[in-house]
Order: sequence, then C-alpha cells, then structure tokens
Amino acid sequence: MKEIVAVDIGGTHARFAIAQVDQGRVVTLGEATTLKCADHASLQLAWEAFARVVDRPLPKAAGIAVACPIKGDILKLTNNPWVIQPAWLPVKLGVDELILVNDFGAVAHAVAQVGVDSLQHICGPDIPLPEQGVTTVVGPGTGLGSAYIVRRKNGYFVCETEGGHIDFSPLDQLEDRILTVLRRRYRRVSVERVVSGPGLLNLYEAIAEMGELSVKARDDKALWTMALEGSDPVAAAALERFCLSLGTVAGDLALAQGGSAVVIAGGLGLRLAKHLPNSGFAERFVAKGRFEGMMSEMPVKLITYPQPGLLGAAAAFAEAYRQD
Repeated sequence: MKEIVAVDIGGTHARFAIAQVDQGRVVTLGEATTLKCADHASLQLAWEAFARVVDRPLPKAAGIAVACPIKGDILKLTNNPWVIQPAWLPVKLGVDELILVNDFGAVAHAVAQVGVDSLQHICGPDIPLPEQGVTTVVGPGTGLGSAYIVRRKNGYFVCETEGGHIDFSPLDQLEDRILTVLRRRYRRVSVERVVSGPGLLNLYEAIAEMGELSVKARDDKALWTMALEGSDPVAAAALERFCLSLGTVAGDLALAQGGSAVVIAGGLGLRLAKHLPNSGFAERFVAKGRFEGMMSEMPVKLITYPQPGLLGAAAAFAEAYRQD
C-alpha cells in the first residue's frame, strides 16, 4: 500500500487529496481540498498550502492531472497563470515518484476504476462495462474530450485522443442549415463547436438566426440554465440539437475506435444526467446504417463519481507504478 498526493489542476481551481493505491488500483481517496489557482502564484505554492491544510508531511509520490496536453518542457494551461516545468516538479514538490496525465486522460482512468454504482445507465443494454476490449469515453465541457480504455486480463491502458476535433456531420436538413451558419463564423466546423459548453451558444444563435428570432442569452451559464429548465423555446431547441449531436459523435467515436461500450463524462455530464435518457441521444447513437445492430448492443453509461479528475490522477499513478 502506498500513499500519494492526487492533484487535479484546471483553469480556475486545483484540487488536492491524499490517496492510497495498491496493485494498480486506488484503494482510498481522501477528502478533496479545493484551492483557487489565482490565489497561488504557482503549483508549488498551492502544494505547500495543501500541506498546511492537512497539517502533515505530504507523501513522496504524486499523480497530477493537468488541463492541457502533456508535451514539451513547459506546460501552459488555458485560463490559468501557472507555468509547469515537468522536469523540475520532483525537486519543487519533494517527490520521488510522479506521473503527469492530461485531465481527460485522468477521467478515463477514473472510468476504468469506478464501481457500477458510479455509472448511470443511459441507453443500450443495461449491462456492466466489458471486462475486456475497448470502452470509449466522451466528455463535453469547455471543449469535447475524447479517450478510450483498452482492457486486458492483466490490466488496462488509456489512450487520449483529439476526437473532439473531428468534423461536425449533419444528419438532417436543419443541421445542414446550422452548419451553413457556423461556416460563416469558423473556417472549419468541428464537433467541439457544437458539442461543448460554448457549443450550445453556437447552436442557440444559429437557430435564432434561421428563424429571425431574438437572442436572450449571451453567456454560456445563463443559456445552459434556460435550456435545462426549458424556460426559453430557442434554448430548449438548441439543447435537443446538442443531445442529438452528442449521440452522433459518441457513436462515431465508438465505431472508429472499435468500442464495445461508451461512457459520457466531462463537466456537463452530470447536468445532462436527467435529460439525456429522454432526448434523441439514443436514436442518433445507433444511427450508423449497416452497423445499427452492433451499435444497439453497446451499453452507454454516464459517470457520476463526484471527483473523477482526482480519482483518475491517483489511478494513473497506480497503473503506472503497479507492482503486482
């Protein structure tokens, strides 16, 4: 059994917890401490602040999830003033063992380790995730995260992808018109322009423009509230299109990756928990022509674990340093 520090660094907040790992699994994950990144000038200073909160020496090992690609000598986060130099982290944090993982890669690691009680059924057969094979993970949030898990008898590994940047593919005349509107705004319309937090606003404005309707919401937060409450018909229509497109891209990615199951994650996942099962998501997910039968056999789940980034950071460490 080994103690580590699990860290999940986003654009606004950094979350810390003490975890215990053993034989490639997370055994326990302690209470999370959330710090505002803007209140601390660096990861090292936030790390030291966490040590003061728990009032104990921190473990000499860490799994850290970061909201940016883990490439190069310097990591620069979007909407976060911190600059992280991976080579210097062992010295600055006083750790002997360390792994860095992309934030959505961490979510995929969490999916691989949570129990069935943290996976809400959305559509398809109500069966557990397969013990072997590929599980596709898709997560709408600030962008559209995509990864997949390959399970084998002796464990699993996670592959991070840029699947959120595949082309938006219309499947009916209304979506043809939406694409035409968005092409005036973007040189290339990726799925992320539609299936993400900001994507709902793109849909909302495109639908309003097509119908020559007034636009009441100009920011993502207010629009998502209106859409989920159903208090504005244009926002509600945009949300229905969002769910349709999420079903399409989730099915596309599963088909392309050889998946046998799909898990929806991301910052918007829990907000959609009640809406997705009653939307057109399931119909679009299986709408793959000659492969409809195969798609209909895939279970689709939603991860409900409250801190998947922290759990995933710890899980990534556990898998990388497993000694069983």
